[in-house]
Amino acid sequence: MATAVALAAPLRLAPSRRWRFSADLRAEPPSRLSSRRGASASFPTAAATVPKVLDDSVIEPYGIRDYIERSRELIKPDGGPPRWFSPLECGARGTDSPLLLYLPGIDGTGLGLIRHHHRLGKIFDIWCLHIPVMDRTSFEGLVEYVERTINSEKSYSLNKPIYLVGESIGACLALAVAARNPDFDLVMILANPATSFSKSQLQSVSTFLGILPEPLHVTIPYFVNFITGYHLTFRDLPDNFNDMLADLSFLVDILPKESFVWKLDLLKSAALFVNSRLHVVKAQILILASGRDQLLPSHEEAERICSNLPNCRIRHFKESGIDLVTIIKGAGYYRRSSQIDYVSDYLLPTPLEFQQATEIYRWFDLATSPVMLSTLQNGKIVKGLMGIPSKGPTLLVGYHMLLGLELGIMFSRFFTEKRIHLRGLAHPFMFNRASEQLMPDSSSFDGHRLMGAVPVSATNFYKLLSMKSFVLLYPGGAREALHRKGEEYKLFWPEKSEFIRMTSKFGATIIPFGVVGEDDMCDVLLDYEDLVKIPFYDTLNKRINQDGVRLRTDTVEEVGNQDLYPPVLLPKIPGRLYFLFGKPIETRGRSEELRDRKQAQQLYIHVKSEVENCMAYLKEKREKDPYRNLLPRLLYQTTNGFTNEVPTFEI
Repeated sequence: MATAVALAAPLRLAPSRRWRFSADLRAEPPSRLSSRRGASASFPTAAATVPKVLDDSVIEPYGIRDYIERSRELIKPDGGPPRWFSPLECGARGTDSPLLLYLPGIDGTGLGLIRHHHRLGKIFDIWCLHIPVMDRTSFEGLVEYVERTINSEKSYSLNKPIYLVGESIGACLALAVAARNPDFDLVMILANPATSFSKSQLQSVSTFLGILPEPLHVTIPYFVNFITGYHLTFRDLPDNFNDMLADLSFLVDILPKESFVWKLDLLKSAALFVNSRLHVVKAQILILASGRDQLLPSHEEAERICSNLPNCRIRHFKESGIDLVTIIKGAGYYRRSSQIDYVSDYLLPTPLEFQQATEIYRWFDLATSPVMLSTLQNGKIVKGLMGIPSKGPTLLVGYHMLLGLELGIMFSRFFTEKRIHLRGLAHPFMFNRASEQLMPDSSSFDGHRLMGAVPVSATNFYKLLSMKSFVLLYPGGAREALHRKGEEYKLFWPEKSEFIRMTSKFGATIIPFGVVGEDDMCDVLLDYEDLVKIPFYDTLNKRINQDGVRLRTDTVEEVGNQDLYPPVLLPKIPGRLYFLFGKPIETRGRSEELRDRKQAQQLYIHVKSEVENCMAYLKEKREKDPYRNLLPRLLYQTTNGFTNEVPTFEI
């Protein structure tokens, strides 16, 4: 197969043949090699994964000793130039998997993602760049080498992005490629870019490095972290690190003093090269900035780069050994085509991702002891979710509580009790770059994306129903979730039907539901009408509502008054949340009937009235709940155990 990449001597295979290497990309690139060997396996499409709610595949853990073992195999001198290899443990590439090129840090081994190979290999076709210890290719030479590879692979990746993942100097290499090739469709994941070299401790290291005899240069503070890509590779270095010095003698082999001096000069030239061209970068970028980086001012540098690039976002982290796949998924950076499709590009959460996403609701669940009721087909109300159908397509339509307080509990209960994965149609604000910059934490909405939220649109609604999903829709949208004082439990639905005919097209079941209890949680102290009277709030209001994404701007109804704002709340001693899912409404076989606008409108009004009836029922019945207040619930749980369900009113 033709390619413009010229390679020389191949990497030598270890006896264990643990790795798949590219001896000559002109003849057999790594991704083509996997197919030739009969290891083809298609990554399952979203439609094929509907019955499954979690990605529970086993991932083999890797640590520092694995990095050492693999590095010993790679650093044997062979006189060859830089070349690509594809780790065998990444598995066979999927037919629709985008190409991921890993650009190493200063160590050059190409093993900086070793802990992520299994998970990345499930969704990417991975090539890792190996730069031999004694190689002296200039920075511009490395840039040209990566460019030639991308140009070659574009013909195999039509309409697909190419991912560049790099740390430190590898991040500089990625930025340089993007700056020189603005027409490339690149998605770049950059950890602690070394573009801040002139402001880092590395400058001082380079001044006195010459007086240190070899191998004492490895005693420089943070040397190990620096050359191994510590923040991407490991979770934590062992406490008895000094006891491992014998095992880590390979550091001198990976980066002898002569090579270390060369790499520092390379870093300096890389930073100068990139900073002079940074303003022309158009690629989609996600910067991972470590708060524990002792060598580079990564936090400040990430902010500087992001402020200069319109298509850049940041994720800050304190711990080491981050989960790269989780970050990519949460940030909404995984796509298989030129534009992200939040439905077909969605990847199921792992058990750990599910646990982390729902952990924040665990104490809220414990404090509020939610009451879940559902309605059978015969109209009987029962405890639990027995009345919810087990198969989709199903549309849950209901009242959006203040700030969406009900969302986390609904999602976790549907999953744990029914093994149902709810897919919520969410406000585009949660997917917008400008919105992230307004939040205290740029990753505030990552959990929602991990759990399957998609921007609300007719197209996404259609796709979810066609996949027989369980779709969560709030017709009142932000107007309900950010209501004003005294407007709790009031529906702000459009006058005309928005979802009936689409639902009937797929024969979906409609579940109207109501939820009450927000008035037992908090009171609105300052709402939108109060905030706009505060001096200087108009600046923030403009950023939120004029520069951000707005919905229903063409309607004069109250539902179109969707000004977003941060309400000031007065918390109360937690009361209790009550959910009632109404009688399922079948649309199967009614497609022709509901094409008629009048018939669709009648059903729409019926669904809305059912939601109001559910809330009216709950507000009346909760007055008879002896455990509505927190103290009686705590006494019951103390006596009977906190894992036992707290009783409620008689149905």
